[in-house]
Amino acid sequence: MNTTALSLLAHPDDAEFLCAGVLIRLAREHGWTIHIASLTPGDCGSVEHGPLEISNLRRAEGAHAAALIGAQYHCLEERDLLIFYNEATLEKVTRLLRAVRPSILFTHSPSDYMLDHEQTSVLARAAAFAAPIPNFLADRNLGPPLEQIPHVYYCDPIEGKDPLGRTVAPGFCIDISAVIDDKAEMLARHASQRQWLLKHHGMDQYVQAMRDWCAARGQWCGVGYAEGFRQHLGHSYPQDNLLGRLLGAKAV
Repeated sequence: MNTTALSLLAHPDDAEFLCAGVLIRLAREHGWTIHIASLTPGDCGSVEHGPLEISNLRRAEGAHAAALIGAQYHCLEERDLLIFYNEATLEKVTRLLRAVRPSILFTHSPSDYMLDHEQTSVLARAAAFAAPIPNFLADRNLGPPLEQIPHVYYCDPIEGKDPLGRTVAPGFCIDISAVIDDKAEMLARHASQRQWLLKHHGMDQYVQAMRDWCAARGQWCGVGYAEGFRQHLGHSYPQDNLLGRLLGAKAV
C-alpha cells in the first residue's frame, strides 16, 4: 500500500480548518507522505487586494503552511465560485491523483454551505473512481492508472451543517488533541484571510474559531479536540476504515 495521503479541497486554507490534524498525525506517527491541494488559489478571498495579488499571496501561504509538516502544496488553478464538475476539471484532478497516488483522499462534505465545496467533493469522488481506469481519457497521457480506488473520506462541513442548517453528524472522529497547536500554527500561516473572514463571514480570530470547532467535535467523542469524517462506502470503493485503524476512530 502506498503510504500517501492527499487533501483535495476547494481553497488554500480549507485543509487547515478541516483535516490538518489527521494529516499531521499520519506524517508524524506513521511516516506518511502528505500532499495538500486546493482547486483554486483563493482569488476572491480579499477586500484589500486584486485577484492576481491575493492569488499569489495565498499560494505562498498554502505552500508555507504545508511545509510546516513536510507536505507539498498543489493548486489546480480553477477560480473561486467557478468550480464545476466538467471534463477539463476532472482531467486536472485525475492527473493529480495519478501523480500523487494516494491511498487516502480527503475532500469536502457532499453537502456544505457553498457550491465550491460541494463541486470539489463531486470532482474528488469522480477522480478517485476514474484514476484506476486505464481507458479514462486514454489519449491525454494522465499518467499510470492507480492500482485501486483510494479510501475517500469526507471532512465535516463548515459548522457541521448542510445548506439548510441541518446537522451533519460525522461517522467517526479522530483525536487531534496532541497536535492542535500545530494545526493552529498551520492555519495562522493564512494570515491574509483574517480581514476577509471578518468582513464576509463575520468571523474574527479565525484560528480561535477553528479551535472552538475542534473542541466541540472533541466533546462528541470524549476527547479534547477532534476532527470528524465520513467514509465514502459506495460500491467498489474500499470498505475498511483505514484512517480509523491507523489513528484510532472515536465513536460519535
